Amino acid sequence: MRELGSAVILVTGVMASGKSTVAHLLAERLPRSVHLRGDGFRRMIVSGREDFTPRPSAEATAQLHLRYRAAAAVADLYAGAGWTVVTQDVVLGEHLDAYLDLVTTRPLYLVVLAPTPAEVARREAGRPKHGYRGPWTVELLDEALRRTPRKGLWLDTSHQTPAQTADRILADLPAARVDTGPEVGDGT
Repeated sequence: MRELGSAVILVTGVMASGKSTVAHLLAERLPRSVHLRGDGFRRMIVSGREDFTPRPSAEATAQLHLRYRAAAAVADLYAGAGWTVVTQDVVLGEHLDAYLDLVTTRPLYLVVLAPTPAEVARREAGRPKHGYRGPWTVELLDEALRRTPRKGLWLDTSHQTPAQTADRILADLPAARVDTGPEVGDGT
């Protein structure tokens, strides 16, 4: 694999779509990389956290945007030091463009993992952690996914292993590029 240098790759999708596993495998295949888990910023809030729901409060929305700003800033910090950052989080619908605008590093890549709802339900049933116990259902989150702007590389990973998905991302990385500006340090 050629070194990407300073770059950010956002891996998004619904809960149980394989974001964590795929992002980690992808980072392992790059020569100098960081795996940044956006949800870690949500978990840092010890008291007063309001989770984002299908009908979020203003505070829950503010906390979601804070989490996205924190993740983008940390991704830019590592990328600015020469790392390829593979960041993963649930970034869907109208929030995607705002998130991408927060990341200043170029090149910037977007990978959307989009397995079928039936496959997501199967994966969810087989994991020790459960994201669909509260107000979110697989169908509701899939609807949010399908309303997400079609940019970057969208993959139906229903019949792929995480390793196959990571291979596919690396093979199709140019299709995932979402920025149009110059690369950092390319002299333009």
